Amino acid sequence: MLEKALASVSEMESAYHTWRNRPLTTRKEVISRIREKLLTHAEQYARAITTDMNKPLAQALAEVKKCTALCYYYLTHIDDFLRPQPLQSSWTESYVRLDPLGVLLAVMPWNFPFWQVFRVAIPNLLLGNVLVVKHASNVPTAAALLEEIFLDKSLGFPIYKNLPLPSQHVEAIIAHPAIKGVTLTGSEPAGRSVAQCAGKHLKKSVLELGGSAAFIVCEDADLTKAVTTAVNARMQNAGQSCIAGKRILVQESIAEEFTAAFTEKVKALKQGDKYDLSTEIGAMAREDLAIEIEEMVKQSLAEGATLRCGGKRTGAFYTPTVLTGVTPTMRVFREETFGPVAVITTFRDFEEAIALSNQSDFGLGVAIFSQNVDFVKSQAPRFDEGAVYINEMLISDPHLPFGGIKNSGYGRELSYFGVWEFANIKTVVVK
Repeated sequence: MLEKALASVSEMESAYHTWRNRPLTTRKEVISRIREKLLTHAEQYARAITTDMNKPLAQALAEVKKCTALCYYYLTHIDDFLRPQPLQSSWTESYVRLDPLGVLLAVMPWNFPFWQVFRVAIPNLLLGNVLVVKHASNVPTAAALLEEIFLDKSLGFPIYKNLPLPSQHVEAIIAHPAIKGVTLTGSEPAGRSVAQCAGKHLKKSVLELGGSAAFIVCEDADLTKAVTTAVNARMQNAGQSCIAGKRILVQESIAEEFTAAFTEKVKALKQGDKYDLSTEIGAMAREDLAIEIEEMVKQSLAEGATLRCGGKRTGAFYTPTVLTGVTPTMRVFREETFGPVAVITTFRDFEEAIALSNQSDFGLGVAIFSQNVDFVKSQAPRFDEGAVYINEMLISDPHLPFGGIKNSGYGRELSYFGVWEFANIKTVVVK
């Protein structure tokens, strides 16, 4: 298995030298055809996602649709992103151009099996890089389909290769001399392992790891909007998202009103057949993940948290859960809760909200709801995060750079930053 994978990497090195020399117009045509496949076979791809990891079909369809939007964004902007940038200097002429690096390894997660791949693949393929992908073992159908999607028979060579390998072989792939960079979206331990190996071999790495984002609701917030958004931010994809609003911080004066409305909306989420387009909450991706969430909740209840709803597990399904009275010492506050569990903590004033938000090893992003937008904007530098969203939940959008600090990783995806990360930023000087 490993030998076959290493041979595939060598094959991709040969493909890279051909692909990088194709004009940008050709690379754009290939990406356009990939986008057409997504549009034509959206339901097939969405069903594969749903089958693999239990995501409700409507949310899986939305994921595929988001990938088509990402393709369109880069097809529209890539000419500008790759245009040489003149820089003023004492020489006759000086500018910076972006050139590709080579074969990249992408280690991808199961929670958004298409979106995570596309946000790495599309900008890098347009730049001229090629990819080998080690996808999560519990999404084999989606992983195989992705290789088919990126196969363009008119080229006569691959630009994307799926490597169905166990995790213990990732180090050997990184060590292959053809691999010029590695990107991982996954857990903190996986990120540490990949960063250590990439560093050993002096290869660029980008890590998009976990998050424990605060969702701050101030007393002057539009409460209806804050409640509706909070439910979506916490419960979408059964809470299995790095940027989900995992720690809901509510100002004391409105805490009970917010909690009552939030809990009722959580209780009202429609459960049922994952292939039913009206289903809003499904099972978690694996039973062991549901067991872990169950243990975290039980421990926090023993420490003094209050259960407002949920808290029951049947196999891989964990009922949407709301906990109040959560303190910073509790496990559900300190660790990443990767499941449908909302924890609510109160704060007195904005100073305390900032302190609670920053009281985390993670730094992916924060969402703040307040009608005093100018004040919140002035406080944005005080949050130790990769993103600050005001009156909106954290999302990853092609137009905006995405990534975190602290234990949430380093590097950025999306926007023009998604092109620069694995580019040779080449200075050209003329005298």
